Amino acid sequence: MRIVSQRRVWIVVACVAAVACATTSGRRATGAACCPLVASMNAMAAETGKSTTNAPAKAKLPRLVDLGADKCIPCKKMAPILARMKKEYAGRLEVEFIDVWKEPKAGKAHNIRLIPTQIFYDPEGKELFRHEGFFSEEDILAKWKELGIVFKPAK
Repeated sequence: MRIVSQRRVWIVVACVAAVACATTSGRRATGAACCPLVASMNAMAAETGKSTTNAPAKAKLPRLVDLGADKCIPCKKMAPILARMKKEYAGRLEVEFIDVWKEPKAGKAHNIRLIPTQIFYDPEGKELFRHEGFFSEEDILAKWKELGIVFKPAK
């Protein structure tokens, strides 16, 4: 009887953790753990030196996320800018494009109102700035500079 009740307690704990993760999904954008269970797993991993994932640790870089669609006209104008920046600033800036028409959950997760939307993140994953509409490379670099991060072109 005791084993059955312990199992029930763990099932309830797991369900509560899952609900907590689902209801606090907005915290994931800032890099915080989605729920107390994940936070405790990460803390245990930090203490033991073992990762809770199999992914290799990546260097923390500033990140530019462009949310748009490959069929949207302003988004099409942004595509070569993003490709050039991804290549030019590789190793210093992460540039990511997400097609919200193909991945509608990503648009909701980022609270997108219109496309294209560019979101600027610091190396720790904190959102610094958000822009809606077309944004030229010069304007993007000027905004990074304003935010305190300067990218010099590769030589």
